[in-house]
Amino acid sequence: MIDWHSHILPGMDDGSRSVAESLSILKMMCEQGIDIVVATPHFYANDEAVDVFLERRKESYDQLLKHMSPDNPKLLLGAEVRYYQGISRMSDLNRLCIQGSKLFLLEMPFSKWTEYTVRELVELAGSKNLTVVLAHIERYLKFQSRSVWDRLYESGILMQVNANFFADITTRRKALSLLKNNAVHLVGSDSHNTTSRTPRMAKAFEVVQKKMGKDFIAQMNEYSYSVMQKNIKNFIMEG
Repeated sequence: MIDWHSHILPGMDDGSRSVAESLSILKMMCEQGIDIVVATPHFYANDEAVDVFLERRKESYDQLLKHMSPDNPKLLLGAEVRYYQGISRMSDLNRLCIQGSKLFLLEMPFSKWTEYTVRELVELAGSKNLTVVLAHIERYLKFQSRSVWDRLYESGILMQVNANFFADITTRRKALSLLKNNAVHLVGSDSHNTTSRTPRMAKAFEVVQKKMGKDFIAQMNEYSYSVMQKNIKNFIMEG
């Protein structure tokens, strides 16, 4: 199982506060059957240069790596990049993609998007250097019209949702409906800590399996790994 969205790196953002907490979260992930975790700390272009962010991320990762065991899930480095008007003209976008890939996780505004924003997303999706993945789309659904979503799907943008979308009884019906209609591509825990925002991937997959069956879960995982293999050079899934 791949966790496509997490704040596992210690001291990077509002996620894990320490190596000890990161290790505790990784243990939870391992117990839930997660074998690959994409670490996606927040990146805000207005607050930090790309070089500074990448250096901080490396230091955090190296610090955590010293204490990880072979039983821990494999970590891939990425970023959750906050959208801003004009982001398509940023020269360093490819450096913020998931490690070794063209996959670019983008967090959008929690409001109705302008026509400029939608056109810029479609433009980004048309770049040969990027495969755009929209982070936790369940947070934006109510703000955008159906026609906007149709345009984004047609452009080839991948849609990521959080595990809690399925795990929460108040939203799981909508989550399952989107999944059934092929409107969800990737699932992430968006885990931040060991208390209020824990990884709930196992619960999410349990809900999906109960409704859709084991074969559907197998297809979900197969697709997730295929996205990884398609986009990451020399990617080898061990085991």
